[in-house]
Amino acid sequence: MSITSTFTASAERRATVSTRDGVELAVREYGPRDAESTVVLLHGHCLRAESWTYVRDELTRRYAGARVVCYDHRGHGDSATAAQETYNLDQLGHDLRDVLDAVAPTGPVVLIGHSMGGMTALTYAAQNPHEIGTRVVGVALIATAASGLADAGFGRLLRNPVVSLFQAAVRRAPRVMHHAKRVASTVFAPIIRTAEFGDRTVSPRVLTLANAMHNETPIVTMASFLSAFMTYDRTDALAALSRIPTLVLCGSADLMTPPSHSVAMAAAVDYADLVILEGAGHSVILEQPTGVAEAMARLMTRVSGAGETLDSGFALAA
Repeated sequence: MSITSTFTASAERRATVSTRDGVELAVREYGPRDAESTVVLLHGHCLRAESWTYVRDELTRRYAGARVVCYDHRGHGDSATAAQETYNLDQLGHDLRDVLDAVAPTGPVVLIGHSMGGMTALTYAAQNPHEIGTRVVGVALIATAASGLADAGFGRLLRNPVVSLFQAAVRRAPRVMHHAKRVASTVFAPIIRTAEFGDRTVSPRVLTLANAMHNETPIVTMASFLSAFMTYDRTDALAALSRIPTLVLCGSADLMTPPSHSVAMAAAVDYADLVILEGAGHSVILEQPTGVAEAMARLMTRVSGAGETLDSGFALAA
């Protein structure tokens, strides 16, 4: 595992972290390099670090001294593709370990995950329970679940035999399926929009960003992670989160991971802050970034009040 960095004239700093199996991950860093604490934003399936743009801007505005790290999961965004068999949540947990060791080897860390990113955070917690309350001092689980993805909402579609046929076709002819995906993206765009945003009016800018991220995701990446979602169960990690301030947040109109998932997670974590943003869908971080950032502000206040050695930059900027 190694890291190489390139610095731009803007506030954004770019780096490449090489995982232990040799996959290069694209990392973006904002805020002071010497901040004592780091907030890591973990994006969802078929998205990329840019999905956090609006929330990240709110964070860096509210917390002048915060250090925020975003990265693209393997097979997503600007990160390299990988062997198909590595597209699973256990591997994403290991990738998070490599990123933290490279860019935040010391100091407390707050993990904030949306959708598959929340599952990655829970997987990391299960893989590294000794770090909860020491290295990891706060967690936010946004529009995600700890288990049972195929039991509610649009997640039930994972049980449809068509999904298995789709995965088999991708394995046999990934290039052909990639071209077919471009056509399908146009045909199924209304369905994807409904799954993420429901029937609400959403800013064209938000729709453009969401569609672009979906369309750029390789078909092999998209298909391979579906199997991981079918068997995913990290309810074992929830008890450990009772040791640290934890935020569980979702939109009331989320059709992908309905609020029932968030309610169940919050019930399993002592003193969890459960926030349901009225009218927001699965893409809550794009739809209502201010509401998400406000909930994060409360999380950071709780983290600071818990006696952890967080940087003073986490205090609200005047």
